[in-house]
Amino acid sequence: MAIKESKAYRNFIISVGLIIALGVSAIYLGMAIRSSNLIREWILLRAKAQFDGIVMTRKWNALHGGVYVEKTPGMKSNAYLVNPDIRSTDGKIYTKKNPALMTREISELSKKDGLFFFHITSLKPLNPGNTPDTFEKQALELFENSQKKEFYTDEIKDGRIHFRYMAPLFVDMSCLQCHASQGYKVGDVRGGISVWFDIDDVTKKMKANFVAIFLLTVLTISLLIVLIYLMLRQLRIKLDYARDLLDRMSKTDILTEISNRRHLMERFNNELERAKRAGNSLCCIMMDVDHFKAINDTFGHLKGDDVLRELAKILKDSIRTYDVVGRYGGEEFMIILPDTNLENAAKLAERIRQKVESDLGNKSNLSASNSVTISLGLTGMRDDDTSFETIIKRADEALYRAKESGRNRVEIGFAGL
Repeated sequence: MAIKESKAYRNFIISVGLIIALGVSAIYLGMAIRSSNLIREWILLRAKAQFDGIVMTRKWNALHGGVYVEKTPGMKSNAYLVNPDIRSTDGKIYTKKNPALMTREISELSKKDGLFFFHITSLKPLNPGNTPDTFEKQALELFENSQKKEFYTDEIKDGRIHFRYMAPLFVDMSCLQCHASQGYKVGDVRGGISVWFDIDDVTKKMKANFVAIFLLTVLTISLLIVLIYLMLRQLRIKLDYARDLLDRMSKTDILTEISNRRHLMERFNNELERAKRAGNSLCCIMMDVDHFKAINDTFGHLKGDDVLRELAKILKDSIRTYDVVGRYGGEEFMIILPDTNLENAAKLAERIRQKVESDLGNKSNLSASNSVTISLGLTGMRDDDTSFETIIKRADEALYRAKESGRNRVEIGFAGL
């Protein structure tokens, strides 16, 4: 029974542990994924914002038909424009910066400052510097086939992780000034702008965050399992105590705190079977408080209860640890004596009678005419005894003879009586 309970308890702890582990893991994993997705969304929004800023700058430039800036020493004119330079009335030379050139020069400036990088490109570039790389070519082909409106991925550059983003550029009227000869028409995908920036530090922090969440998950699961284990352990201790208490209550007489009749009969049957198997002797003593009704009637039931409790204490103190004593009913008590012959059982019965007469009689605070004594009848197991009831019957008959013979005495129920 105990093994089955321990196994059930262990299985319950394991089941609860698994449920907790799955539940907590799901919560923390959801938090980790949510956090990661938010960071990725922020990275994507940053890339889009940079792309949109570049497009707006180009649009402003295109709306003004390009922008002329003073040509300083070392500045080269756009070789892909017809007559890009003009001279002012004061003799200064200005060169035209069209959207493509302006975009490339801003990109070089941004790259130099280490902020972010972008590149204008096309599958049909006029400027070889705008030739697409592998990522850009793949994106442009998807744009032209209308399969994607944007394209992005992570990429390793110089040992660090970069986020690359690209979206298409569509032909409008201002674009045809330079690209009409290439066969473009308004609405076509003329090219695109790719943006990339370093996300290596952010990625490392995301990984560190996952590790922290993993450790937090393990710690939380461990603490919860330990807490639940301790709670269940305390509950089990209390349940075991309650069960033991109920078990004792089911076997113990409430008033005298010795075995009740049901448990007494159960033990008698077990001892009888054991004695028969081993070929050992077995004796039974039955006793009854003399004139107990008179004690109750004269001094009250509370005094009668005190007498029964004191008698039970004397009996417990008089027997061996493996002997069995119990309240048979009312003022009747029984002692079962394994491995004991009639001679020794009779000696014990007489000692008990004397002890009750001398100690309990003096302690009971009753009058001399109502002092406490007991009558006892005993017998031993015979070979023809098939049940404990026959032994009890002989002991009870011996007890009856003791009462009939004047009480406060011991009678033995021998074979044949």
